[in-house]
Amino acid sequence: MNLRLTWVQPEDLVGHELRQAAEDGRDARAIAARWYAAGGPPAPETAGASGVPRPDLRPLAEDLLDSLASLPTTLSAREPTGLPEIQALTTTPATAAGRRPAGGPSALRDRLHAAWLGRAAGCLLGKPVEKLPLPAIRALARASGNWPLSTWFTARGVPPELLAAHPWNRRSAGTSLAENIDGMPEDDDLNYPLLNLLLLQRYGRDFTTADVARLWLDELPAGRTFTAERVAYRNLLDGVEPPLTAVHRNPFREWIGAQIRADVHGWTHPGDPAAAAAQAHRDAALTHTANGIYGAMFVAATLATAATGTADVHRALASGLAVVPPRSRLAEAVRLGIAAAREEGDFDTVVDRLHTELGGYHWVHAVPNAALLAAALTHGDGDFSRSVCAAVSGGWDTDSNGATAGSVTGLLTGHPDRLPERWTAPLKNRLATSVPSFDGIGFDTLAETTAALTHQEAARP
Repeated sequence: MNLRLTWVQPEDLVGHELRQAAEDGRDARAIAARWYAAGGPPAPETAGASGVPRPDLRPLAEDLLDSLASLPTTLSAREPTGLPEIQALTTTPATAAGRRPAGGPSALRDRLHAAWLGRAAGCLLGKPVEKLPLPAIRALARASGNWPLSTWFTARGVPPELLAAHPWNRRSAGTSLAENIDGMPEDDDLNYPLLNLLLLQRYGRDFTTADVARLWLDELPAGRTFTAERVAYRNLLDGVEPPLTAVHRNPFREWIGAQIRADVHGWTHPGDPAAAAAQAHRDAALTHTANGIYGAMFVAATLATAATGTADVHRALASGLAVVPPRSRLAEAVRLGIAAAREEGDFDTVVDRLHTELGGYHWVHAVPNAALLAAALTHGDGDFSRSVCAAVSGGWDTDSNGATAGSVTGLLTGHPDRLPERWTAPLKNRLATSVPSFDGIGFDTLAETTAALTHQEAARP
């Protein structure tokens, strides 16, 4: 039996790199013609590998991937990757570095506890419908009387023919449907925050991108990585060093992976969105470039402002947007999401507009997902349930968007007891993970650990 190693086989990467070239302004028409003339497939729509293995195309694929990497892009001036170049294009958000968050250490710990719970609940809500198209998500929820979305997905009451036409995510249905939830199952949207706790414990706030790489090789199973993270991991094993790990044969470098790693960077910098964004950049640079990095910086800065206990969601989003190059595609998408949610009260209509305008991107790309996240948070106006349900109901990367929306609004809620019990009780204060030493840990313990790191960082010179 042949092993299909998804997300890294060159013959599966060419289609994705051709799409990336079209998005970042490279003229790849001649290379595309060579690929398709040889029988090369387009990019897989949702999965990590094409439907039919084509190892015979590998030598050509490797040659074309290198040729694509050498093409100039027209967007580099307004979408740089280096932090100094990014900062030169942005208005640094107001900071309050060193200022104690509202309410003191115990209040911050409570906010972090709610943020951990919120991230888990939002992720879990989106897990069973990950990869499903928007019409399928709506049909499945409506069939069980759960639309507009207001609680967990369930198979109860859903006609068998609808389930057959739109099966739940096969890896998640057994642990994330309402009837199956028993604690928080493993997910990369929770694994990466755990890894970043380890990162700060081992290397402190001055960690380097190489330190992130060392930590991953020590603590992150390769099989728990996907898209850009898996390519970067492979590159490390091949002897490629950061930041080249982010660009060498990595067509996923502007997808959402770095964004889902950003929470701890924001949580541990309450009141200092600029420092949170800079820290998220050092993490993201291992795997991502340009808009992929901006997604991480946007989320980290948003969370840093929300973590103060003195800002509403709209001020938090403004802080996040302030660290992103204003003419970048991600900034434009975030502004679109915010404006659409302000102009239209019906969130389904907002989502339809975003899918019309941004649907050409892959469903895991950072740009459309950042727009949807911003729209959901704006629409929810700080309310936890409305925000996470809006984020998940919009499709695309449902579990990642639900997780980040839950993280932001968990902070804004301020205390775990203020989160609705229907979201927190099924988690049973238990998180499953393959990250060493964390399996089965409670969210209260994670809040204590995160708060301790925050105080430690603030105390350092």
